[in-house]
Amino acid sequence: MTALTPLDNLWLTEAVRLREEQAGALDDLEANRRARAQAGDLPTRIQHRALWLAERDGMLAALRRWKQGARLALIALAMIAVISGAGLAFAAMGDGQTPVNVFWALGSLLGLNLILLISWASGLALAGESTASLGRLWLWLSEKLARDAQAAQLAPALILLLQRRRLNRWVLGALVNGLWFLALLSALALLLMLMATRRYGFVWETTILGSDTFVSLTQTLGTLPALLGFTVPTEAMIRASGDSTGVVESARQAWAAWLVGVLLVYGIVPRLILALVCFSLWKRGRGALSLDLSLPGYSELRERLMPSSERLGVNDAAPELLPQIVSQGNTQSSEGALLVAIELDEDQPWPPALPEHVADAGVLDSRESRHKLLDQLTRFPPARLVIACDPRRSPDRGSLALIAELARCAASTRVWLLPAPPAQTLDAERVSDWQTGLQQLELTWTETAPLSWLETGYE
Repeated sequence: MTALTPLDNLWLTEAVRLREEQAGALDDLEANRRARAQAGDLPTRIQHRALWLAERDGMLAALRRWKQGARLALIALAMIAVISGAGLAFAAMGDGQTPVNVFWALGSLLGLNLILLISWASGLALAGESTASLGRLWLWLSEKLARDAQAAQLAPALILLLQRRRLNRWVLGALVNGLWFLALLSALALLLMLMATRRYGFVWETTILGSDTFVSLTQTLGTLPALLGFTVPTEAMIRASGDSTGVVESARQAWAAWLVGVLLVYGIVPRLILALVCFSLWKRGRGALSLDLSLPGYSELRERLMPSSERLGVNDAAPELLPQIVSQGNTQSSEGALLVAIELDEDQPWPPALPEHVADAGVLDSRESRHKLLDQLTRFPPARLVIACDPRRSPDRGSLALIAELARCAASTRVWLLPAPPAQTLDAERVSDWQTGLQQLELTWTETAPLSWLETGYE
């Protein structure tokens, strides 16, 4: 599985913020507890919290599907660009039965590209943003190809995140210019193929302009291509090509080289340079992305993730509840083994006699005791954990959720379904309900005391 990048972390964090802003606060007690256990400043803990929630609620998987959809959308747009570029070349050169009007051909190859390039550059210079339709189309296709309800906040989150550093114009600029570069490169390739396999004649025609205008325009446009070694038609060739009597044979190769050079210099090279510049600015700005902690969704988390009594870089000493987990010197005791019970009645004898290196976490019978133990286990996870339950009680969703949360804090967990007290019997149907619930959690249970396993890791 591909590791998340720093941008992915910020992106998911922003998506979780938008989701809570639109749908209300999420159940984040465990997420906050795990984030507090992580060393780091407030943005780091906010990201840890968001990543845990994103993974729990399926948003992380939705992000991976969204990125896969984005790649598919990009491939589709690239294919459209290649086909469109080939269409431009066919439209410019015609069927080869009639002479090619060089300036109509040039307009077909570069006209739309020039108009959209000026529009993109004007939007960038005047408004500070690019309203590239290709970029919006890519985002729309990416979201459609993801096909995931959990991805609803991903596209808006990405846009908001990039807009803070105004990076959306650079990433979309790299996309748009890259696609146009690909289209024009495709047009050039097909243009060369057509010229190599067909015999084209080149002419220019006008009703209201004089020949001097075309001579000047042709030589001006050919100045830069000439520096790269492309042939430019001479004045005599240009004037002769305007003669309605026909095509000048000696000018065929000169006009072909001129057309290729103009397409390369004024179409392909500018788009390539712009794509590289936009990509470079995007790559440079991406490292400066950060969370805006002034937003309400983040400022409200400060006290929950960094309580005022906590100091950065200093972890509290291990609570008295689990002294063996951190205070013993040998390897076995440092891994830790813990026994905890959930909501036992007074007629249930507790605790049993425990081996030397097994700690007793007591009975969890209140919200405060649960939070205290979970905070501790997050900081000091035991290697082995046994959770004792009274099967005379019904296995409600709250109990099973607590068991699952405790199990996530330990390397290995077993559930002990306690026997009935003297003179009482267990309800077989209720025991079966417990077994079904634990099976859904993929936890191992036992009806005999697993103290030997708790002490040594073996039966």
